[in-house]
Amino acid sequence: MERRTVLKILGVGLGGALALGGGGLGIYYAAARRDTAGKIDLDTPLLIPPVAEAAAGAAGALSFALGVQAGETQFKDGTPTRTWGVNGTYLAPTIRARRGESVELAVHNGLDRETSLHWHGMHLPAAMDGGPHQPVAAGETWTPRWTVDQPAATLWYHPHVHGATADHTYRGLTGLFIVDDDEADALGLPATYGVDDVPMIVQDRAFDGDNQFTERIPLAGSLGVIGDEILVNGTIGPYFDVTTRLVRLRLLNGSNARLYNFGFSDDRSFALIGTDGGLLAAPWETNRLYLSPGERAEIVVAFEPGETVDLRSYPSPDYGGASGRLDGFADRLDICRFRAADTLADETTLPAALGAAPDLADADVAAERSFVLASDQINGRSMAMDRIDFGVREGTVEVWEVTNDNGYIHNFHVHDVQFQVLTVDGAVPPPHLRGWKDTVLLAQGSGYRLAMRFSDHTDPDVPYMYHCHLLQHEDDGMMGQFVVLEEGQDVGVVAARHDHG
Repeated sequence: MERRTVLKILGVGLGGALALGGGGLGIYYAAARRDTAGKIDLDTPLLIPPVAEAAAGAAGALSFALGVQAGETQFKDGTPTRTWGVNGTYLAPTIRARRGESVELAVHNGLDRETSLHWHGMHLPAAMDGGPHQPVAAGETWTPRWTVDQPAATLWYHPHVHGATADHTYRGLTGLFIVDDDEADALGLPATYGVDDVPMIVQDRAFDGDNQFTERIPLAGSLGVIGDEILVNGTIGPYFDVTTRLVRLRLLNGSNARLYNFGFSDDRSFALIGTDGGLLAAPWETNRLYLSPGERAEIVVAFEPGETVDLRSYPSPDYGGASGRLDGFADRLDICRFRAADTLADETTLPAALGAAPDLADADVAAERSFVLASDQINGRSMAMDRIDFGVREGTVEVWEVTNDNGYIHNFHVHDVQFQVLTVDGAVPPPHLRGWKDTVLLAQGSGYRLAMRFSDHTDPDVPYMYHCHLLQHEDDGMMGQFVVLEEGQDVGVVAARHDHG
């Protein structure tokens, strides 16, 4: 995001910023770092999002009813916070489905304005994607249907309203969508939801003096809203009681803009077992894991009986540039406390081999494309709802070279597909980028070569999106559109709306 855009949102303007003077800016910069490690009470039980109940739908499909609603949530003592949620006042239930199952979702919009729900990371028809071309009007119900056809993975869902994704997501519309399959089930990984397989939707929020969310963007910041309170599954100051030696954490960076550098307070190592699109080929041992907004990771942590340890986010000096301190890169934040019981069950294992490694490095490449992210644009163009930027052929593999040429942090998300990171600046990607991904953090000035296969679900008129997943950047125009075409088919024309279902 350009600084003039940030100042406009703040209502400051260039003159107001200059009025702070060098000394004022220096004080503001010095005070921008937040450190809550060991300084806040982690004394509230971690809420676990309920699993959505499925009814029998048409032709044996799993049918889920999802009601988007406004309400109030008691995060703190005093006045409750006005929030949005799905089947509740904040966040959304966890949807689970197996590969090969058909699903249908009745999304009823109980708000006073249109919204949408996008199934982030899901391979599905464009008309069912829940992007900006599938808005759900106030009082209406949208019923997307598709067959799940991808490996076991931790996906998620959130609004994708044109120009308002940041606001709708910040109010609370976020949930996990877990895909299961037989291959993952056979591995013996921790798999009891809420016991040794724990969802963790990590978000930052800022509250005003009346306990209401405030979407403050730091003066001269570059990412969007940076909150000073951390919520996990909607819980402030959470703890989790550990009852098993191994615990699997499904981490989602559900923040609008903040990036997290996860690690534990004693610097213990943990195993990364899965990224956005599913399990890695083998576990990777580390003590830090960096996630940008929209990215997910599955990690397995070992605990000893009777111990207590905190999950934290650590400073990230390698990212952010000169404005990084203003955008939270210097922050050290307590996330969640883990309290191990005196006796721990020891029934699960961590196999040496997990899933299938991405296999596109040697594939025949039908086309290569370049994408440069800068100044709230991609390749010098802002998002236009009625413009399809290009078409790809069904059944082909393409390689996209993506570069952040902005001086600010961005990431890159592609709808419908999971991609393989082939290289970063010509080198083999680091271990945490060697699995299937749908969202990748773009270090400033670095080039990322992403290979992806486009299969099924052709439609010349209904596009998928590609965009920065820092939500204010997306809303400000850093997004484009593509369609998947049959052989011989041409790019169509985007209609004003596509309300399918």
